[in-house]
Amino acid sequence: MKRLILAVAVSAMLAACGSSPTKEQEGAAVEDRSGATAGSQQQKPQTQGQNQNAGPTSKPLESSSMSGNPLKDPSNILSKRSVYFELDSNVVKEEFKPVVAAHARYLQQNRGVKMTVQGNADERGSREYNLALGQRRADAVKQAMQLLGAQPDQIESVSFGEEKPKATGHDEASWSENRRADLAYPND
Repeated sequence: MKRLILAVAVSAMLAACGSSPTKEQEGAAVEDRSGATAGSQQQKPQTQGQNQNAGPTSKPLESSSMSGNPLKDPSNILSKRSVYFELDSNVVKEEFKPVVAAHARYLQQNRGVKMTVQGNADERGSREYNLALGQRRADAVKQAMQLLGAQPDQIESVSFGEEKPKATGHDEASWSENRRADLAYPND
């Protein structure tokens, strides 16, 4: 009963931190909340028509793939390893909260596992500013995961600032790919 109350309280806190939905989010279809979603290794920012809001479930995370590792199963939400942010923001967007929640549950269920949250920024802004912004982004994801049950000693947060871009262009499409926090496990 205490876990249920805690889960409801954490969900309410995370929902209160969210921003108003974008046009893309308002047009999104209702999704399957079974916890199993198809996707690639990296989650990309949502575009109209895409459905990326797989909801968290209370059942243990299991892998249905032959590999046995849910972190590497492309049909498992745990294979999604990036959380994207708006310009100059460290607020975890609503569409990425299920990814954060799934990784928090995985850590909660596997207390011996550790991970690193790597904060990143696009090339705009000074080097110092981007390092600080990347750290705020990594810390925001870490804090959300801790609120959902992961232990502080399981998660390290670091910033790469603008030093490890995912996209090398100098336009909004590239910048939006670089405003992110990556979830990295050992032996990835």
